[in-house]
Amino acid sequence: MRYWPSALLLMAMVLLGACRQSPTDADDNAPPSPQPAVAPVAVSPPLVAAARAQIGVTVHYDPAYFSLPYPKGDVPGDRGVCTDVVIRALREQGIDLQARIHDDMRAHFHEYPALWGLSRPDPNIDHRRVPNQMRWFQRQGWEQPNSAQAGDYSPGDIVAWKLNGNGLLHVGIVSDRRLADGTPLILHNIARGTQEEDLLFRHTIIGHYRPAV
Repeated sequence: MRYWPSALLLMAMVLLGACRQSPTDADDNAPPSPQPAVAPVAVSPPLVAAARAQIGVTVHYDPAYFSLPYPKGDVPGDRGVCTDVVIRALREQGIDLQARIHDDMRAHFHEYPALWGLSRPDPNIDHRRVPNQMRWFQRQGWEQPNSAQAGDYSPGDIVAWKLNGNGLLHVGIVSDRRLADGTPLILHNIARGTQEEDLLFRHTIIGHYRPAV
């Protein structure tokens, strides 16, 4: 397990394409006191349940670069970034994003964002970058319209945002629990480990995907 010095933390965040807010941004964008969430009527969809199971397990936000086994490589379970919530939840449904994205990038490297100065795929990090996840979801035909209507988001949908304040990208999974006004909660890791929170309309939505699982 490799940790980076604190002086390189900001560089690590940029390289990872991750989504942590600075303390100032976190204060400025903090949601108000949450409304009571309406509990789901039935058993949660598998993708939602797999994401929720990470709460209390993944308790740290850590954007460090790790050397991972392949396939099904993972960072230590107590830590990760926003993309790791999605990776771990999809893996429980039989979709290994590390292998799927790596295979697709090997065959179609120039179809993916050229944001990191790489000349070839890197299976340690490619699947943990928000833009690469977005592109792969799009290439699977999972893309849905971005919407300002809560009813257009189903449990298990994956949403990507551009964060207010710092402009970093973020990704999370739509919960089957909703606020009293109908807005679904989001399962994600933005700074404090995996949480289930009111986030959907707090930042600019730039991607909406419905996994075929």
